[in-house]
Amino acid sequence: MVKVPNPHAPESVVAPHHSRTYRFFEMRYWLRDLILSLLLAFIVIFFLYQPVQVEGTSMVPHLSHLERILVNKLTYRLGPIHRGDIVVFRFPLDPSKSYVKRVVGLPGEWVSLVDGRVLINGAPLNESYLPARFHDHQTRMPVMVPPGQYYVLGDHREMSNDSRVWGTVDQKSIVGKAVFAYWPISELGLVE
Repeated sequence: MVKVPNPHAPESVVAPHHSRTYRFFEMRYWLRDLILSLLLAFIVIFFLYQPVQVEGTSMVPHLSHLERILVNKLTYRLGPIHRGDIVVFRFPLDPSKSYVKRVVGLPGEWVSLVDGRVLINGAPLNESYLPARFHDHQTRMPVMVPPGQYYVLGDHREMSNDSRVWGTVDQKSIVGKAVFAYWPISELGLVE
């Protein structure tokens, strides 16, 4: 015999012990999701992106003092470093410190400065990203960038301690590419 539900009967009420069991399972699933989310965030930050705080004014106007950025640590494992990339690297003279600068010279190129203008293999480099007021007026003799090395400069040339002072950066010292600014909120967006 099949029992047909009565549409006029009041809705069934869950017994209290069933309610506690339901809450237990719901909380268990919520806790599982939270742990998985934290684990995923840890993996992304540890292996793919690294938060970094900029210290100093050598990258003004593109990065300012105490600005916080994300560095993509995977991008250079999948592809080459390009001229114009803003990179974070371990400082050649003290690997416990990290610096952020812009790649100007690539391996095998001759880099020189004439009255503040960067020349690559004798030809002027188009630095449209750099306002004229941030150039300096230094002249430097040509330097050949060794294989596996990069010539880096700060965007605020008068305030930057860079390859003009301590030489090139080994590719193995480059942590990754600066890709996203997240603090302060007014600077939120891609690092160009």
